[in-house]
Amino acid sequence: MFKKILIANRGEIACRVIKSARKMGIATVAVYSDADRDAVHVEMADEAVHIGPAAASESYLVADKIIAACKATGAEAVHPGYGFLSERASFCEALEKEGIIFIGPKPRAIIAMGDKIESKKFANAAKVNTVPGFLDIITDGAHAEKIAGQIGYPVMIKASAGGGGKGMRIAWDESEVRDGFERATSEARNSFGDDRVFIEKFVVEPRHIEIQVLGDSFGNCIYLGERECSVQRRNQKVVEEAPSPFLDEATRKAMGEQAVALAKAVDYQSAGTVEFIVDKHRNFYFLEMNTRLQVEHPVTELITGVDLVEQMILIAAGEKLKLKQSDIKLNGWAIESRLYAEDPYRNFLPSIGRLTRYRPPSEGPVGKAIIRNDTGVTEGSEISMFYDPMVAKLCTWAPTRLEAIDAMADALDTFVVDGIEHNIPFLAALMQHPRWREGRLSTGFIAEEFPDGFHPIAPTAEDRDVLAAIALSVELVRKGRLDGLSDRLRPHTGKIRAEWDVRINDEYVPVSIHQSIAKPPVKIELSLHGGEDITIRSDWRPGDAVWDGYIDDRSVKAQLRPVLNGMRIDWKGMSVIGHAMQTHVAALEKLMPVKLPPDTSKMLLCPMPGLIVSINVSEGQEVKAGDTLAIVEAMKMENVLRADRDLTVSAINAKQGDSLAVDAVIMEFA
Repeated sequence: MFKKILIANRGEIACRVIKSARKMGIATVAVYSDADRDAVHVEMADEAVHIGPAAASESYLVADKIIAACKATGAEAVHPGYGFLSERASFCEALEKEGIIFIGPKPRAIIAMGDKIESKKFANAAKVNTVPGFLDIITDGAHAEKIAGQIGYPVMIKASAGGGGKGMRIAWDESEVRDGFERATSEARNSFGDDRVFIEKFVVEPRHIEIQVLGDSFGNCIYLGERECSVQRRNQKVVEEAPSPFLDEATRKAMGEQAVALAKAVDYQSAGTVEFIVDKHRNFYFLEMNTRLQVEHPVTELITGVDLVEQMILIAAGEKLKLKQSDIKLNGWAIESRLYAEDPYRNFLPSIGRLTRYRPPSEGPVGKAIIRNDTGVTEGSEISMFYDPMVAKLCTWAPTRLEAIDAMADALDTFVVDGIEHNIPFLAALMQHPRWREGRLSTGFIAEEFPDGFHPIAPTAEDRDVLAAIALSVELVRKGRLDGLSDRLRPHTGKIRAEWDVRINDEYVPVSIHQSIAKPPVKIELSLHGGEDITIRSDWRPGDAVWDGYIDDRSVKAQLRPVLNGMRIDWKGMSVIGHAMQTHVAALEKLMPVKLPPDTSKMLLCPMPGLIVSINVSEGQEVKAGDTLAIVEAMKMENVLRADRDLTVSAINAKQGDSLAVDAVIMEFA
């Protein structure tokens, strides 16, 4: 067994590998760039080696620097995590030349599965289902009709040199094939200078389901069930679960056996994942094989009890796989939510900055559930523009799917992150979505259910009552604390008025208090809207970021943040301003003038913290809707800012190279 390994990665996956290595008694070496000098993975490892500037191309992606770090520290093996060098065969070969073990598959398997055409050839040879299609060039419309008829409708006509959705058409019947062929070839010619197209079967209501495999150097290979990864946004996975709510045992077995057949065909020796597209009739087709550890591997670990990182290390050390297929049992249900530094209310634009507060839910058993949080940050960590915006992977396990979802909803409600924008509100809203809870999924789920993006969720009347109860209990605790101060100018009467109003955003909820203990643990008996009595119980104290209590017998967890004239309450994807006040005060508040937000309709605001790459217009220029106004770079991605209507540029307030904050005014219009 290895005595020391180096982790050629950063962030949460580096921390994850260190945990398994530590459990196995193996010393670890971290590598870090300038931006990661104070990162959590650097602190966790036994040793750390600086490998260059912040840019990944000058640090984490430089194989020679990783090899030099191995030599300097005596590391016998390298775990690549995912991303960076994890699927680069040349890196494996370079390590091999230096006598350093790569904790992953052999170069042959990486090369074979890294090429889409080559991987399909291996899949066909291994009798793995592939999407029916005609991969040769289609000569004309008549030829297209003939091929489509042989494949069966619907079909996808794709440009051979295509990308970004260009040169793609779906044909549902014969009448659409010829026109689709003409339009696809024309679009491909204009976009890529290459009008070649091919045709393959279009999978209706597709699901993205993947099979986890483990193979050793002795020819043994097993599968560890599946993961459902259909909840995606722009082909980026958002929430994963294991097992899939869609598969039956027969389909699971067939997919697993085909995944193992493909792994054996390329002599696969490590943990790997075979991805499939599954249609609504449970027909499944090979998509690709990821020759590395997947981001979503924790859900498989939670339902099988198998430590995949540990198995990768054992296999790389030359040990025989001790697990047999009959040993793999799927127990319960696991959900993973990817927490990203991105603003869901601004079309998920990236957000960077320092985590001024980072309080994840406690890991371990919670009732029937288990909470797990894989992360590479802590309070005070900086989310950099140089790397992936992932903050954490929050996972829950429970005996049933709905119990796991409910545990995830509660965990998200108690996951406090400040200093950056993040997608917790979106994830929390997903946990309440009926279609998600029922398991009626496809890769188009988010696009179909949120066609105009994600917007703040308006509370229902029932939700407002819950939020009002929380706000009132907090105000009574605050008031009770102030009334108990020994240096009050006026003695406290000891009386709490019975009639209150709680404003939730712009709605007022009338409350009558019947009995109150305002010091923690709080117990308040009241009625809302003059209705039935309810009881509030909570241990919340001033300064706590999370309100955790009961409204009657209902367990409620919500986040609280003080704001001017009230508090912000975040609960189940909702974010509202709550303010509890006595009824006569509420009557006066309703008479106060409302301050309107400034009019920014004639301004171009910077949608994220970023660098101005270019200003594409000049003062006095008339622009048309859709014209490019400026380009802003953030997290190494260029974002094109376009005019939403015909305008005239009156002033330009930024120039190329400027670093701007969010909502900075780039230009103004007449």
